[in-house]
Amino acid sequence: MHANPQNIMQFMSAIGTFRNNHPKFAGFIEHLTKTGVTEDTIIEITVTKPGEEPMTTNMKVKQSDIELLRSLK
Repeated sequence: MHANPQNIMQFMSAIGTFRNNHPKFAGFIEHLTKTGVTEDTIIEITVTKPGEEPMTTNMKVKQSDIELLRSLK
């Protein structure tokens, strides 16, 4: 399967825009990518929509989660 060069360029441009718009988040993700996430790590996410109460959830990473992410690489 061959990647379309135009699609790759569009994707790379979108990644650059994301990094410029959200440098702290992009740096956070890059750090986690380099250092890895181990089993029993807790990931917590809070989403706050305008005019709504924040919603928070978390998960404890299992070995099967790590294996799933590795298979997606």
